[in-house]
Amino acid sequence: MKKRITRDDYIKANRKASREEEIEAHGHPISFKRVHKSKKVYNRKKTKAGNKGLPYSFPLAA
Repeated sequence: MKKRITRDDYIKANRKASREEEIEAHGHPISFKRVHKSKKVYNRKKTKAGNKGLPYSFPLAA
């Protein structure tokens, strides 16, 4: 009996080969579906992370 290569098998093999090449080129898999975060958008977590050393804020101009 002859095994036939279906379209799904072909696509799966191409995706796997592409992924292997990507990992070889960059050292890790690259995510293409992640949404790009704008640096201009307010990010409370990042703002709070910058003030870890201080229990409360000091006025800059004294």
